[in-house]
Amino acid sequence: MPRRRWRVLFIRKRRHSYWGPAEHLATDLSSGLGNSVSFLVDMLAGFGVAAKAVEVVDNNAIDHEVASFAATHAIIEALWVVPEKFDVLSRLHPRVQWIVRTHSQAPFLAGEGIATAWIAGYLQRGVEIMCNSAEAQAEIRAMATDFGHSESLVSLGPNFYPMPGQSAVRPHRPVANGEVHIGCFGAIRPLKNHLAQAIAAISFANLAELKLRFHINSGRLEGDASPILRNLRGLFAASAGSRHRLVEHGWMSHTEFLATLAVATDIAMQASFSETFNIVSADSAAVGLPVIASPSIPWIGSYAQVAAGDVIGMEQALQAVWGVDLRHRLTQQSNDLTAWSMASRATWSARFS
Repeated sequence: MPRRRWRVLFIRKRRHSYWGPAEHLATDLSSGLGNSVSFLVDMLAGFGVAAKAVEVVDNNAIDHEVASFAATHAIIEALWVVPEKFDVLSRLHPRVQWIVRTHSQAPFLAGEGIATAWIAGYLQRGVEIMCNSAEAQAEIRAMATDFGHSESLVSLGPNFYPMPGQSAVRPHRPVANGEVHIGCFGAIRPLKNHLAQAIAAISFANLAELKLRFHINSGRLEGDASPILRNLRGLFAASAGSRHRLVEHGWMSHTEFLATLAVATDIAMQASFSETFNIVSADSAAVGLPVIASPSIPWIGSYAQVAAGDVIGMEQALQAVWGVDLRHRLTQQSNDLTAWSMASRATWSARFS
């Protein structure tokens, strides 16, 4: 039977725009979640599956979108639909496979007060939980077993990243004005570990006798992250002689963000405490930027990894990538991401074969 019998609808909750006018709701896909869904839609279409991504204002708009697309599978992206809503949706669309896809492991879920209760509610109703990493899948399967439900309700749906046709390999930008530009982009959250990475970057710049420009996104604070931004600003404001600077960027479209990575930064830091993929690291690899990551980012090799709590290790990792021929390392990054995406494609292809 042809793959085109499957009609897969990804459903996101619309949120306020982080990069357009503050009063406007976002209708773009300029977020890690939105970009990852867009990549999956294109990948599924590439092997003959009808797929679409939509944004809805709330639970009540799901019925219309599922009916309009004649979906066979409705994948709710992240935990935002109350479990009781599936009692209604299942009656309206009894032939639809309902799936809630999570993008977090236990450390991040711990900050979502509804996470475990809602996961239990989904499983109780036979709603499939799809995880975007094997580690998260193992955690939620353990929960499902304890709740008295079958592990088969917890599946794997990893991220896919469309690498450029040719590996992105480039040397460092020429050093201008004795500056080093380090990007630590993405939403500011407690587990993203911005402050420790900034301290490591300052220490590295001092040892290398360089002026640091530490680039962040300051327009998206999540999980009571306002103190983190205040501390980052305070750290750089107190820097001796204002030698080092914090460079704050607004939220950007994906195209603009890739251009910023490629043109404005020398090294990417993503040594966070909890990840299941980390699209900022993937974006960095795609444009040929060396990445310093934590072991929680599953697709990148140990050559790029340093423990999130190890500031000295981060400083040493920055020294290791500065001023050397990066071609081998950048090729490794590109190959790692390509291998992950090929495995992801095989997983989704097997599901919708």
